[in-house]
Amino acid sequence: MQQLWETITTTTIMDNELWRIITLFLSILLALIAGKLISYFLDQAGTRLDKKDHPLMGLMVKTLSKPMILVAFVLGLKIGLSALLLVDVVEAFARDTTSVLVIVAVAYIAYRLVDVVTFSLKNAADRTESALDAMLVPLVRTSLRVTVCLLAALQIATLLSDRPLTSILAGLGIGGLAIALAAQDTVRNFFGSLVIFADKPFELGDRVLVDGHDGPVEQVGFRSTRIRTLEGHLITIPNGELANKTIQNIGKRPNIRRIMNITITYDTPPEKVDRALEIIKDILKEHEGMHPDFPPRVFFNEFNAASLNLFAIYWYHPPDWWAYCAFSEWVNKEILRRFNEEGIDFAFPTQTLHLAGDPKRPLNVGTVEGRIGK
Repeated sequence: MQQLWETITTTTIMDNELWRIITLFLSILLALIAGKLISYFLDQAGTRLDKKDHPLMGLMVKTLSKPMILVAFVLGLKIGLSALLLVDVVEAFARDTTSVLVIVAVAYIAYRLVDVVTFSLKNAADRTESALDAMLVPLVRTSLRVTVCLLAALQIATLLSDRPLTSILAGLGIGGLAIALAAQDTVRNFFGSLVIFADKPFELGDRVLVDGHDGPVEQVGFRSTRIRTLEGHLITIPNGELANKTIQNIGKRPNIRRIMNITITYDTPPEKVDRALEIIKDILKEHEGMHPDFPPRVFFNEFNAASLNLFAIYWYHPPDWWAYCAFSEWVNKEILRRFNEEGIDFAFPTQTLHLAGDPKRPLNVGTVEGRIGK
């Protein structure tokens, strides 16, 4: 095989005059220079369009600037090869090679134009209130790019095999079964992503709680969903698993609820217990962030082991966490200040020990003889 290739190569070079070979290399060189210049001018034109508030046209022109070098190289190669005298085997190889490069160049242009489609979809999604549209944009981009690559691969396979597309697809169907069996997790994750988009349990930016992972959703892809935890860690959960999990969407809560248990000492007289309840109710009366349908509630609800328990609950609207924290701090300070002014003591865990030798608190343990017997 190597000897045959050397013979073909030698024959090809010997049968062509020097000017034909120079024409080949010169055509490629001039084409690359022209492609580089066209790419540069298209990039500059795109920048000018951006400055003139035509971002879509600017992006399209910039997108086309990148593949121009490859397109120019293919054209230069075809022109240069047409000047050579080639044997049948080399001519067929050169023809197939240039045809494959043409397909690659067209696919590259289509691949780059996907960014233009994505840009248009993103602008449309930004004009809608739902963040779900923004989640669909990266999925559409990935789908279109995968489609372009698959179509290019099928076209190249059709060209090189000289077989109809239906025959190639039939062959891929047999191999596709084996691939599907080996890629069950990938298929499950893909359908899991479809379930997530249909069910809409969250949107981009929503704070969710899944399997103890608490944080906002950063990205939803075909295979997995990424959550940035409050500690800063990036958690990746396969969509096939996520679709079957319990998802707590904290970002969709209408308010933040706080339950307080304020304990006071057992020797607090009933009058001061009533006064303590009045103080808490006064502090929470028409408080900041209160919704008319969710007024605060305050009760004396429990006799604890070492304290009297005052139960209070209130809701904060809207669910702004940091504003809620600031308000809760103010509530705590007000309760502490006004309880101290009224002489109401907070309770803390206590224990009472009774000693056997204490004459004020005698402990009857019986006699030894009585317990042992005779």
